[in-house]
Amino acid sequence: MPRLVGINHVAVEVGDVDEAIAFLERIFDHVRLRGRSSGMAFVDLGDQFIALARGITHTPDHDRHIGLVVDDLEETVRRLREAGVEIVGHHDFLDPWGNRWQLVDYREIQFTKTERVLQGMGLDGLEKSEHAIEELRAKDLAD
Repeated sequence: MPRLVGINHVAVEVGDVDEAIAFLERIFDHVRLRGRSSGMAFVDLGDQFIALARGITHTPDHDRHIGLVVDDLEETVRRLREAGVEIVGHHDFLDPWGNRWQLVDYREIQFTKTERVLQGMGLDGLEKSEHAIEELRAKDLAD
């Protein structure tokens, strides 16, 4: 019986791929591309990626969003505010094409990257909060 394992990537519609990359670079350090193809760019997230796809076919709404894991939630929100990006609630934001991004701090969630992947991303030492570890232990996913 097949089982769900994880998410390899998410494709996000944007009006202009180069503008979307520049938008991300204003907020985040070390934005790297895995590659590009006709009308798309692939933003590297270590063992995952975000595909930025040219063309808007959706209508922005309140509930649809992308949960984006960051290493420093407060600094990310500070940079968004400094860049004049529209913040929704405490730490969701809207990109120029109406996509809603929900920021979550890596330390506070169950999602976990291996130590080697974190090292490769320059994030060695990034650890989980005790609450997140307890949630993982409850599922027998942590010692």
